Amino acid sequence: MGIIIAILIFGLIVTVHEFGHFICAKLSGIKVLEFSVGMGPKLLQKQKGETKYSLRALPIGGYCAMEGEDSTNVDPRSFRNAKLWKRMIVLVAGAAMNFVLGIVMLMILVCMMDQVPTTAIKGFSGQRNDDGTVTYYAESYETGLRHGDKLISIDGTRIYSTLDLNYIFDSISSSEGHKVVVKRDGKRLTLNDVFFEDKAEGGGVIDFGVVYKDKTPLTVIKGSGDIFMSMSHIVGLSLKQMLTGQLHKEDVSGPVGVVTAISEQTKNNESIADAIYKLIYMTALITINVGIFNLLPVPGLDGGRLLFCFIELIRRKPVKPEHEGYVHLAGMVLLFGVMIFATYNDIARLITGG
Repeated sequence: MGIIIAILIFGLIVTVHEFGHFICAKLSGIKVLEFSVGMGPKLLQKQKGETKYSLRALPIGGYCAMEGEDSTNVDPRSFRNAKLWKRMIVLVAGAAMNFVLGIVMLMILVCMMDQVPTTAIKGFSGQRNDDGTVTYYAESYETGLRHGDKLISIDGTRIYSTLDLNYIFDSISSSEGHKVVVKRDGKRLTLNDVFFEDKAEGGGVIDFGVVYKDKTPLTVIKGSGDIFMSMSHIVGLSLKQMLTGQLHKEDVSGPVGVVTAISEQTKNNESIADAIYKLIYMTALITINVGIFNLLPVPGLDGGRLLFCFIELIRRKPVKPEHEGYVHLAGMVLLFGVMIFATYNDIARLITGG
């Protein structure tokens, strides 16, 4: 069941992405030959006007086939003959729809919470004494943080939501001082050598609490937007680590690893609501990841095609289709190589139980 759910989530994300291309192509007057949900053998197909609508057997993807995408075409309504700004909108639309799906998922997620968390500090680990004073166990309080501070960044890493805090504190050391930027009394303040450690028995690195707000339309929208920014930020940091060699090969996952991760979220949950919450979270993270990845200026991706649009904008004439095609082909070969490597890692982890 977990694998089926994972495949359906993949299918939803890819279909939404391709629908973005499809609807913008239609609105731009570009001829769409086929819009397919799923891959592989056709189960159903209907011709409506100039476009075929297909439902295929494997719910792991889909595509939007436009006239003249990869070659010169005399049809005035082909993709290559459309105005440059229309082509750019069509190319961006796929990732944009992934982001829209991510925002919708996050709004549902926030609505499932009891309250909406913020990045403002509410309290520190400590104990109230009989005389009314407080003995603080929080090292962060002793080294500069105060009640009401709104956290802006830690060691240069921007903080949009508590998701960023979790990401930072997963790797932070309590024995090192940190540069923390906060907003206090309406002013931006930089604190150096801030230490994080809860000195109470059994305490960890996180030694403070945050403000939670009641759910209103405004706080739900803001909370969803903050988590969206956090997820985008974390995806960006992960891509940077991958490109600079900071990630170990064991940290790279492909489709098998993602399916396994989603499948694991369906197990050992306290309730159905808990399982749904985790699946919505995973869906939001993956769709945002797909959107950002597709906009990278890598040949074979939407971002690579956008790069050629910008080159055309500067040169005031398009690159020859055959030359662009060779570049995209090389990019696709590279991407398939990365996918094969990541899939090998996934399978190796499954075999070894790592």
